Amino acid sequence: MYLMADRVMILWQVWEKVFITIDTKSQTAAIMSSTQSNSSANVTFVRPATFFINGFYNVPHAKYYYVFLSLVYVVTVLGNSFIMCTIYLARRLHTVKYIAVFHLALSDLCGSSALIPKVIDAFLFGHQDISYEACLENMFFVLHFMNLQSLTLVVLAYDRLVAICFPLRYHAIVTKTAMFLIIGVMWSFSVTFFSILVSLVNRLSFCRSNVIDTYYCDFAPIYRLGCNDNSVHFLMGALCFGLLICTPPILIFISYFCIALALLKIAHSVDRIKAMKTCTSHLMLVAIFYLPILSNNIASLITPIHPNARIINNSLTQTIPPMLNPIIYTLKTEEVMQSIKELYKRSRVYATMERMKSGRN
Repeated sequence: MYLMADRVMILWQVWEKVFITIDTKSQTAAIMSSTQSNSSANVTFVRPATFFINGFYNVPHAKYYYVFLSLVYVVTVLGNSFIMCTIYLARRLHTVKYIAVFHLALSDLCGSSALIPKVIDAFLFGHQDISYEACLENMFFVLHFMNLQSLTLVVLAYDRLVAICFPLRYHAIVTKTAMFLIIGVMWSFSVTFFSILVSLVNRLSFCRSNVIDTYYCDFAPIYRLGCNDNSVHFLMGALCFGLLICTPPILIFISYFCIALALLKIAHSVDRIKAMKTCTSHLMLVAIFYLPILSNNIASLITPIHPNARIINNSLTQTIPPMLNPIIYTLKTEEVMQSIKELYKRSRVYATMERMKSGRN
């Protein structure tokens, strides 16, 4: 009996020790987790008051290049404003296709306005210091409008695909409502994507340098300055390159492959040539926009490029296409040329009528 009681007491003491040990471990884990949460809540990121944009460093005769960029910007503003006014005033251009062309001109104008004036101010007038907040704003607007230019070229390829492959259903598929919806989706996607991209910069600590070795606040050179973990930023940069630079030309290539197959089925050569002419201006815009970008990126992977040559190539890639786009659409598109002639004749008639009225008075 006593032996049984001793065994029960021993078992009770063992279980009591086990429960005490478990309770102690749980309290320790709770204390550690609360300490970690407090420490994570108290994490501070080191942010510089300003960044120093160091592009075009030691470029010989760089001031002549800045003057050239100024002329490019003037031509870009005048050309894109002219094409937008022409589309707005000419009734024959109030079609679905020219909604996309108007949007391309607007994106070109805004993208150049976000980039070129800041480059000229920084390097021609020596204002290379830029505040942290202004740098993030510059990054967002430059990348956002460049992305809109790329996506608009895809939309124009889609327009040509439907027009040539499904000519009888074109007006039912590509409507004004559908085009405005597509443009709205483009804006929503681009604003959301680049808002996330720019906000990731706030998760970096800049404890080494604030010098950006490029000509504007680009994402990749900035995240490489961070001294904490930037693996997420690297993945976002790779996603940006794959999704926004490589995917659009692939989609355009697929569109024109389908267009080529449709053109081969057209019996009459005259009709085939007429259909091909509607694509020439768009193909030229695609070549001017994507070939320099892809060439620069492929060349940088294959062979080392001098930093100054890389910066000049990239700046020309971003500034020349917006200048050439309205010129190409004006000279290579028959509808636009005809509309310009009609507007000119209308303005001449209106001016003559005004002179006759003033003469009578």
